[in-house]
Amino acid sequence: MGLLRGVARTAVVAGTATAVSNRVSRRQARRWAAQDQRAAEDEYYTRPPDEVPAEDTSSRLDQLKQLGDLKAQGLLTEAEFEQQKARILDA
Repeated sequence: MGLLRGVARTAVVAGTATAVSNRVSRRQARRWAAQDQRAAEDEYYTRPPDEVPAEDTSSRLDQLKQLGDLKAQGLLTEAEFEQQKARILDA
């Protein structure tokens, strides 16, 4: 009986130690994840905004391409092209 009791006690102690260790590991992982999330949010909200939004840039590029096509077709003079280009880039 003494040997069986010793084996049972060892199993209980080992099981308890494993459960506690796993719980500590999960808790620490959650803390690190929350810390990483806060750091990412801080970086996102404190980052300076871009000067020109991406949609605006693509819109301007499309306008400049159309303007270049009109000039290539001979529908715009060099002066008209430069004037319109400056208007698009200043907007």
